[in-house]
Amino acid sequence: MTDLLDIPVKTVQGRETTLGEYRGQVLLIVNVASKCGLTVQYEGLEKLYADKRERGFVVAGFPANDFKGQEPGTDAEILDFCTSTFGVDFPMFSKISVKGPDKHPLYKTLTSSGVETTGEGPMRERLKGAGFAGDDSEILWNFEKFLVGRNGKIVARFAPDVTADDNRLLSAIDRELAKTN
Repeated sequence: MTDLLDIPVKTVQGRETTLGEYRGQVLLIVNVASKCGLTVQYEGLEKLYADKRERGFVVAGFPANDFKGQEPGTDAEILDFCTSTFGVDFPMFSKISVKGPDKHPLYKTLTSSGVETTGEGPMRERLKGAGFAGDDSEILWNFEKFLVGRNGKIVARFAPDVTADDNRLLSAIDRELAKTN
């Protein structure tokens, strides 16, 4: 299997890189969108990043326009929105696809990990009721979260409606931060 941290990605500013820059840190990878009912989660994610980054924690935001066109902007527009509206300082990456035939290799690796989703339930049921039946192997919606340990392995996956202040997420992050590798 491909090493998650070696998959090529591009920063929102256009620089080619990999998540290997964060090797040895705990990563929370989140697919984000600017025009979603969950967009307010940017605020909590930024607070979480500010509170824990000194301990080796990084939030990595990946804008995606896969759900009802809720991320229509260019990378520059997305960056401007995130910084001016929510004061986002955590690393943001170039817009990608997180599901379907154009799914980015990063998300192919994340979604094929077999890690069970924590927090499944209310959101999936609401989406099904609205006619958006999701495939369990795909990203459910914007703001789904993957926790990657210091060793580069995916250790947890959280449903979109699990917010940055949810004890299940905070406990998992703190558990990984306590590990040395």
